[in-house]
Amino acid sequence: MAQENRIAYVDMKAVLDQAPQVIAGRQRLDQEFRARNDALAQDEQRLQTLQAQLEANQLLPPAQALSAPERRRTEQEIRLLERSIQRRRDELRQELQLRRNEEISRVEVEINQAIAAIASQKGYDLVLASPVVYASDRIDVTDLILQHLQQEHAADQAEQEQP
Repeated sequence: MAQENRIAYVDMKAVLDQAPQVIAGRQRLDQEFRARNDALAQDEQRLQTLQAQLEANQLLPPAQALSAPERRRTEQEIRLLERSIQRRRDELRQELQLRRNEEISRVEVEINQAIAAIASQKGYDLVLASPVVYASDRIDVTDLILQHLQQEHAADQAEQEQP
C-alpha cells in the first residue's frame, strides 16, 4: 500500500503581517527614519506657510505688500525649498525601500526556517505558500508557523537582554 504524501499550506500574507520579527523590523525602520521624515514634514509645513504668505501678499495694497526684492527673495526661497524637499523625499524613499528589502530578506530566512522546522516536526512532505487557488483549513499550518516564530522571537529577545 502506497504511503500518502502529507501537504500543508502557509498563508504568507498573514505571516508577513503578524510575525513578531516582521513587526520588530517595521518598528526598527520607523525609528531609523522617523527623524528625517519629521524634518521633511517640517520643511513641507514651512513651504506651505511661505506659499500662503506670498499668496496673501498679492491681495494687499501696494503700500503694505512686500517690496519687489523681498518678493523675489521669498519666491527664490520657495523654489529652493521645493527642490530640497523633492530631492530629500526621493532619497528617503529610495533608502527606505533598500532598508525594507534588507529587512524582508533577513526575515524571509527566519520564516523559511520556521516552515522547514514545522514541516519536519509534523511530517509534511510538501508545504505550499500563498497565493494558491484553494487550501483547506485542514492543511493550513499558518498558526503553527506564527507560534514557532513567536517562540523564536521571544528566545532572541531573552538572549539579547542577558548581560
